[in-house]
Amino acid sequence: MRKYEEKNYLFENFKDKIYPWIKESLVDHAALNGKYISPNDTPIISFVGDLMIIFAIKRGEDKFEILKDNMLPPGTDMAELYHIACQNLVRDVEFVISNTMYGGFGILADGHHEASSLCFKHIWSLCVDKIQDDLAIMVPAKDMVLFVPASDEKAITAMKNYGLEAFERNKDKISKKLLRFTKEEKELVVYE
Repeated sequence: MRKYEEKNYLFENFKDKIYPWIKESLVDHAALNGKYISPNDTPIISFVGDLMIIFAIKRGEDKFEILKDNMLPPGTDMAELYHIACQNLVRDVEFVISNTMYGGFGILADGHHEASSLCFKHIWSLCVDKIQDDLAIMVPAKDMVLFVPASDEKAITAMKNYGLEAFERNKDKISKKLLRFTKEEKELVVYE
């Protein structure tokens, strides 16, 4: 019997519990199946810049298992898998925009999916429409997303300092790099 044929790994039994997770390096300290994730046996979708998407299956309260290739039936459509994971995220996780101590903004969720907010163009479109500027975005850890107006150099510096401190103290690091969500194109890109 192949793994994807086992009851616990039948796609129909976990498809409503799968979520997209944003990563720059394949490490996660909360995953049930190990903190180091191999690119050789893990479905990965390229995202923006060095960021990628892996998939996590919720196995209990605050327990997640990283989806592996052998858990998927042959011929699984990765775009459809991503769509399903994002639908689950919309259904199960509430994203809240908050003010930060350095004068910028942050995304709050449940401590596991904050970085996954990058998957939702509508969140960032709403923010650029409200702020009337491009956004500089930093995702130092999976539980932290920070952003400021891209034209405010002082705010960007304050956000970077705050984000770098968070990156250094967090076990589940994502990135020190900045992203930009453009007001005109409504597109997430690498900050230049």
